[in-house]
Amino acid sequence: MSTDAITPTTYERPTRAGARQWAALFVLMLPVLLVSMDNTVLSFALPAISGALHPSGTQLLWVVDIYALMLAGLLVAMGSLGDRIGRRRLLIIGSVGFGLTSLAAAYAPSVEMLIAARAMLGVFGATLMPSTLSLLRNIFVDRQQRRLAIATWAAAFSGGAAMGPIVGGWLLEHFTWGAVFWINVPVVAVLVPLALWLLPESRNPAPGPLDPLSIVLSMAAMLPLVYGIKVIAEHGITGTAAWSFGIAVASGIAFVRRQRRRPIPLVDVSLFGNRVFSGALTANLLSLMGLTGFLLFSSQFLQLVVGLSPMEASVVLLPGLAATILAGFGAVRLVRFFSTRSVVAVSFGLSAAGYAIAAFVGDVPTALSIGIAFAVLGIGIGFAETLTNDVVVTSVPAERAGAASALSETAYEIGAVLGTAVLGGVLTAAYRGGVTVPALVGTPEQRTAAHETLGGAVDLASGLPEGLADAVRTSAQLAFDHAVQLTSALAIVVALGAAVVSWVTLRDADR
Repeated sequence: MSTDAITPTTYERPTRAGARQWAALFVLMLPVLLVSMDNTVLSFALPAISGALHPSGTQLLWVVDIYALMLAGLLVAMGSLGDRIGRRRLLIIGSVGFGLTSLAAAYAPSVEMLIAARAMLGVFGATLMPSTLSLLRNIFVDRQQRRLAIATWAAAFSGGAAMGPIVGGWLLEHFTWGAVFWINVPVVAVLVPLALWLLPESRNPAPGPLDPLSIVLSMAAMLPLVYGIKVIAEHGITGTAAWSFGIAVASGIAFVRRQRRRPIPLVDVSLFGNRVFSGALTANLLSLMGLTGFLLFSSQFLQLVVGLSPMEASVVLLPGLAATILAGFGAVRLVRFFSTRSVVAVSFGLSAAGYAIAAFVGDVPTALSIGIAFAVLGIGIGFAETLTNDVVVTSVPAERAGAASALSETAYEIGAVLGTAVLGGVLTAAYRGGVTVPALVGTPEQRTAAHETLGGAVDLASGLPEGLADAVRTSAQLAFDHAVQLTSALAIVVALGAAVVSWVTLRDADR
């Protein structure tokens, strides 16, 4: 994507935004909420999906992160398509497809069909996102107004991610697991007419040619990378994992070389030469990695170890949702008194503290400690998401805002993938290594499921005599608690490393 200009004939931009521009911001928040909520809405549905569809541990991880993986792989490509056919038109096409595919996911009869439906949701989700942040960069010219608009955008992104489990918990209290996908349909029904009314059509007046080979190379770099991580989580370092990483690295190198040779590349890799831009993207990615990993284990822990219903578990996370949203708006005020790099570095310190509270305060985690931990983590996420996205779109010229915003959204989705693949993979591997299931209880399929997931162990225990059931549950819960501690330790190291990287790379972010 070369430019992201909105021509005067399609949208007259005042120096300061008026009522119509703020109304357009509201419309742009709807697809942001849809995409971000679908990253995490399955959190509380995982036990129910385990019981209904009997996935393996690896299949369960694929259900969660195939969506974010397809998003991350296609965002830049769909942004390039939007440059050509019109960003509003692409947004509307994607919205309709997203709604219809949500219904397919809600009624999936098998885990394979659910994974396929989640993959298609990722494809259509990628058509929704490219217009949002790039339009904000062009609609809101005034720096303070733009920061407030981006704070709203980031609050919708991170707040939507935090809201996903809460909304999902309420739905699961009253309906089957498929209900977590129903919520997309009424949002789409509202979004489409409002987008036609309030959003301007915009496109690149001189787009370069579409580059299918670059799209294929970008997907060939990402899919094997995440698959290799999953193979290591399930089987350790194997030949399959090595081949996956080799393909990912080779495809990534070929992709970068192709972008450097093309006069109008799919991704302008020269942007990464800007240290502030690269640092903000890295911080964006790592903040979402921490959020997704936390939601993955906390939702299972609250239901399957603490014994809360989905609704009760979602209420535990409600203060964290509020903290995430409020912190995003609070960041706009904080940077009037403190440097951006200071606030972003502190945000990762808070993320590390949240994980430490969840895993290491008290003998075992409790609902209270999880709730407090998520609130602390949420404050850090709110700070980081608002400021890193503002830095990304303002550290490059306005005509390159489209490429910058697509890369920012891609970093967000890669962070969500890595949160599930890396932190989730460590969680799965550590649980599998610690759980003990008696050899002759249940069916072979049930014993395999109990070794794969905590939900599988609880399901097996429900059909056993009391003594055996207690033994299986205790072993599974202790194994899961130990896995949470290992996962949290890794997340703390990542967060503290991200704080250092942010402090170094964002030194000139306020210039």
